Amino acid sequence: MKKADNQVEISESAYYETKKHSDTMFAFNVYPCTIPTDFTFVPLHWQDSVEIIYVKRGKGTVQVNYDAFTAAQGDIFLVMPGQIHGLQSIEGERMEYENIIFDLSFLSGNHIDICSQKYLQPMASGKIQLPVRVGRENPLHGEVSAYLNAADRLCASRPAGYELGVKGRLLLMFSVLFQQGVERKDGMVEKEHVEKLKMVLARMERDYDRRLTIRDLAAECGYSESHFMRWFKEATGYGFSGYLIRFRLEKAAHALRNSSDTVLQIAEQTGFDNLSNFNRLFKKKFGTTPSRFRKEV
Repeated sequence: MKKADNQVEISESAYYETKKHSDTMFAFNVYPCTIPTDFTFVPLHWQDSVEIIYVKRGKGTVQVNYDAFTAAQGDIFLVMPGQIHGLQSIEGERMEYENIIFDLSFLSGNHIDICSQKYLQPMASGKIQLPVRVGRENPLHGEVSAYLNAADRLCASRPAGYELGVKGRLLLMFSVLFQQGVERKDGMVEKEHVEKLKMVLARMERDYDRRLTIRDLAAECGYSESHFMRWFKEATGYGFSGYLIRFRLEKAAHALRNSSDTVLQIAEQTGFDNLSNFNRLFKKKFGTTPSRFRKEV
């Protein structure tokens, strides 16, 4: 995806992620990641696949819909299709984690049986809520982590039949998680708020290089400006202007790593119309100037 020929490429952390993580024959992938080494934060986004965030070392922050968690070693986060989620670093901390991504069709195939009808479909639609975070204090953690670790080992060694083993471990993992599943009947209000947040995030993604006003976005949501500002901060943990600046700076850092455009060009492409202000904000966030940042990566 590109905004225009003269603008920076949108990174893989776009708000609605359309990247295909694997082919349909084996729709399962694992990505090792580190914050803040790879990026200081992953903006809120969503996709059509299941994502499991498995923290291996360190600490960070993980948000799923409106809930933000301080993530620590061993924590496992379950993100269902369509749920908004993001990550960010904690100052002075480093977090290594696995992104485990797969399609629900990987578990159910193309036919409907009792497992799909009774468990997978209600889980995907939100009618049944599984635990979002499975920490080490959770009595299910030992089994859940064991199944994920076993799937990891199978993918690393790839013995004959490993695909069956991976699929089987995931099904076993979900069979355990359903012990803590809760039937939801009151999710419509939250769903409406999440859909409005998606609309705002998509607009921000599309037009981050342009002037975005609280008045315009509040009107799109049907909110007053004051209500919009309170709502956005409750939903994301940041004021709208602060979140937009943070996102623009991440776009600028990505461009500094991956393009040969000048610092001035990158500042303009990412929505900053004042180079001095861009340099000041960039240094405040990354601890160095844009020019030095480019030389150090």
